[in-house]
Amino acid sequence: MTSITALDELDKRILQQLQQDSSLSNQDLAAKVHASPPTCLRRVKRLTDTGVIAKQVAILAPEKVGAGLTAIVEITLDIQTSEKMQEFEQLAATEKTVQQCYRVSPGPDFVLIIQVADMTAYHQLAHRLFATQSNIRNVRSFFSMFRSKFETYLAL
Repeated sequence: MTSITALDELDKRILQQLQQDSSLSNQDLAAKVHASPPTCLRRVKRLTDTGVIAKQVAILAPEKVGAGLTAIVEITLDIQTSEKMQEFEQLAATEKTVQQCYRVSPGPDFVLIIQVADMTAYHQLAHRLFATQSNIRNVRSFFSMFRSKFETYLAL
């Protein structure tokens, strides 16, 4: 189990700002969180080194880059041993259009969040990822009609 990192108020202010805009310069970040630039730089480095900041990325608008169809897919395996679960997770990890893979309970074994161009691309992915696998008992797909909220922010 992963241990929880103790965060003081300055750490939280830094993380809140970076979650809103990770492109801030250290100078701008320090000004926004009311800390000196060297202190801010040390804190960000520590938060990164300890894994609190997992990565910094640009979040793209899927419809602007030809990936406008979101599918939420439930997967139930036929054999649910730890080894078979890991095999499926490794398979899902190889697919770039699978953005998230969750092992869940109760109900299906996995829930996937998939972002593809259109139904044709989804069909090709479904054939590759689900239909050709002998251990998949059931696939249930839901297609997003409209995304009313998408957030990466964690409340601290």
